[in-house]
Amino acid sequence: MKILVTGGVRSGKSRHAESLLDGPVTYVAPGPVRDDVDWQARIEAHRARRPGSWTTLETGDLAAALRTDGPVLVDCLGTWLTRLVDDAGLWEAPAPAVTSYVGARTAEAVAALGDDVVLVTNEVGLGVVPEHRSGRLFRDLLGTVNQEFGAACDEVHLVVAGRVLRL
Repeated sequence: MKILVTGGVRSGKSRHAESLLDGPVTYVAPGPVRDDVDWQARIEAHRARRPGSWTTLETGDLAAALRTDGPVLVDCLGTWLTRLVDDAGLWEAPAPAVTSYVGARTAEAVAALGDDVVLVTNEVGLGVVPEHRSGRLFRDLLGTVNQEFGAACDEVHLVVAGRVLRL
C-alpha cells in the first residue's frame, strides 16, 4: 500500500508513519546535509525511535531510493524538496525554471513508487503567505509535490495534534 502522511510541524506525522510499517524497512532520509547542532539533534531523536532492523539511506536521489526492495519510509518530502533546490542552486532562478526542474524530479520519483511505501510530508499551505520569495516558492512547490504524490497513493493521512484523519 502507498500512503502519504501529511500535517504540520511536530504534529506526530513521523511517529504515525513509522507505526504503519513492520519488519525490515528502508528509512529514506532525503534531506539536506547540514552542520547544525539543532538539525543533528532532530536526526538523532528520529534514529533513536526507529527499530534496529531498519536500514537508513541518506540520499537526495529519491527515485533510486524508492526502487529499493521491501518496505520504504521516506521522511520527508519537504526536506527532499529543500535538498533538491539547494543542490541545483535554484533558489534565485525564475519560478518557471524551478517548477519545471522540480516537476521532472517529482515525476521520476512518483514513477518509482513501490507497492509498500509510506511518505511523510509537511502541510505548508494552511498558514500565512511567507514574506520572502524563497518561502513562497517552497510553499508552492511543496503543494504541487504533495498533490502529485497524493494522487499516486492509495491513502492520505492528515495528522493534527497526534490524531490521524484518513482522507
